[in-house]
Amino acid sequence: MVDAARARKLADRIQQIVAEMLERRIKDPRLGFVTVTDTRITNDLRDATVYYTVYGSDGERAETAAALESAKGVIRSEVGRKTGVRHTPSITFVMDSLMENAAHIDDLLAKARAKDAEVARAAQGASPAGDENPYREPASDEDEDLDEDEDGPDEDGGTAGDGEDDRSGRPSS
Repeated sequence: MVDAARARKLADRIQQIVAEMLERRIKDPRLGFVTVTDTRITNDLRDATVYYTVYGSDGERAETAAALESAKGVIRSEVGRKTGVRHTPSITFVMDSLMENAAHIDDLLAKARAKDAEVARAAQGASPAGDENPYREPASDEDEDLDEDEDGPDEDGGTAGDGEDDRSGRPSS
């Protein structure tokens, strides 16, 4: 097993090498407008997966996949020469579905916005089903003053309604 930081650095370097080769050295006419989006490498540094996107139709994507597959050997030998690792990793090209996922998310967000607008239109003229403010509000200061007067001493000097003798804590007889 290799240090994760070393594997990440090697993956980044492979991504740079592959992108540079696709831009400058591979002259296959089937190769479309390719962008290398990510590269991942296994912990033993034996297999590298290169993710790419292609701008164009499904036919252009298929042609680009075939061109990458045919150029895999040249790309792998260049990766081995420029990285200097003992065992050059085998390279697998995988079409990145990033664009399709982004388009799907955009569609879902548009549907959610439309539903929110529909709910907002329906709620514009609506009135509450119950009280306008169904939550309890704290008592005002005037209510607290009235409560204190009720619990105050009565004419006998004791407190109203408690039925206890203030000195002993026992009920009065």
